[in-house]
Amino acid sequence: MSDRPLTGRDEHELGDEHDEHDHRGHEHDHHHHDVDTLGVAIVTISSSRSLDDDPAGDAIAAAFEAEGHEIIQRELVRDEFDRVQGIVDRLVERDDTHVVVTTGGTGVTPDDVTVEAVRPLFDKTLPGFGELFRRRSYEEIGTRVVGTRAEAGVSTGVPVFCLPGSENAARLGSEEIIVPESPHLAGLAMRDENEP
Repeated sequence: MSDRPLTGRDEHELGDEHDEHDHRGHEHDHHHHDVDTLGVAIVTISSSRSLDDDPAGDAIAAAFEAEGHEIIQRELVRDEFDRVQGIVDRLVERDDTHVVVTTGGTGVTPDDVTVEAVRPLFDKTLPGFGELFRRRSYEEIGTRVVGTRAEAGVSTGVPVFCLPGSENAARLGSEEIIVPESPHLAGLAMRDENEP
């Protein structure tokens, strides 16, 4: 490098190289923290179904199990704010829970309270999940996607994903987004929680 003073353009280009190098190292470091075998809790929110008749929950469980992860808990709760919030809060506090996935209660009817119940538990939100889920869902349901309030965040170091209650939505969300990204997100979230 010459001894001439740096221009604004030179500094900008050097900054880009520096940022790119740091970013690559940052990403590589993060993959080191991926969780190999996840402990997954699935919560079905419905006033009409049972765990024996839970195709959405079954689709989520199958997607995780196909990748070698363990379903540590399946729960079914009614569409009631306190019940939904209470069960998710209890599950994220368990030492063996790496990920919580809920299905149901994300629409716009008066008893769809999952998002309202779970959102206050989030220490961080993951807006990209809902955006990507709706983008993928558009191919199947078109403009009806505007009524889909899928959402995600991190609570007590545990990623929590809220999916709609339909089997197709649960399969799409879990197979295409949640299962591939959860080992990485869970590793980062735990690291966030446990490291200064």
